Amino acid sequence: MRTFLNVLRSEWLKMRKTNIWLLVFVSPVLAGLAGFVQPMIAGLPEWEWLFTIAAAMHAFLFLPLLTGVFAAFVCRYEHAGGGWKQVLALPVSRTELYLAKFTIVIALLAVTQLLLLVVVLGVGTVRGFTSPVPWDIFLRSVLGGWVATMPLASLQMFVSVAWSSFAAPLAINVIFTIPNLLIVNSSDYGPYYPWAQPILSMMPKGEADFGAFNVPLETLLFVILGSFLVFFAGGLTYFRRKEI
Repeated sequence: MRTFLNVLRSEWLKMRKTNIWLLVFVSPVLAGLAGFVQPMIAGLPEWEWLFTIAAAMHAFLFLPLLTGVFAAFVCRYEHAGGGWKQVLALPVSRTELYLAKFTIVIALLAVTQLLLLVVVLGVGTVRGFTSPVPWDIFLRSVLGGWVATMPLASLQMFVSVAWSSFAAPLAINVIFTIPNLLIVNSSDYGPYYPWAQPILSMMPKGEADFGAFNVPLETLLFVILGSFLVFFAGGLTYFRRKEI
């Protein structure tokens, strides 16, 4: 455990020396702006309406893209100049190194989710919302969206470790994110599509009643957990056997 914490601290120090952490602000700010300029629809619960607007922009597009960016970035230095050999020459196991990098990715995603919640609360306050904040809906959606990024983060880590190119994993991520608007219309394929799982988990129930949004939450969580275990185990096994 002590070795893992040291590796995690080392990974965090590398991230602090870059500007990658600034990206955690991009999606929450843009989603907040969308909620700020969008005209309010009379008769709808104001807080749920605002969160739906923000979550739609955030989880449909930016959250899946950020997952790929973070995963590619934590492997960037090791792919350059024989970095993997230098790191693995230290008294650290491949499993601990992989876990540390994955932890950094999901930690950045967790901060992004929390910032989205803060931005939504700020926009609602500025717009003069007077109704009580539905904390149960907000916290369930934010937490659910974060959990739903784990299969995608695992898959992106797998790809980022396997390919030395920084641009290639990002290009693949963009290609598979774009079809989200079509995939979520399918209750048969949507729940199994890693890039669509964040939006399916974040949208407040009752705000969307079509396609994969009709899939029970329990089924979605079961699929998310199963795909996470498959992708994470596959990535870790590949990394442990990879010739450096």
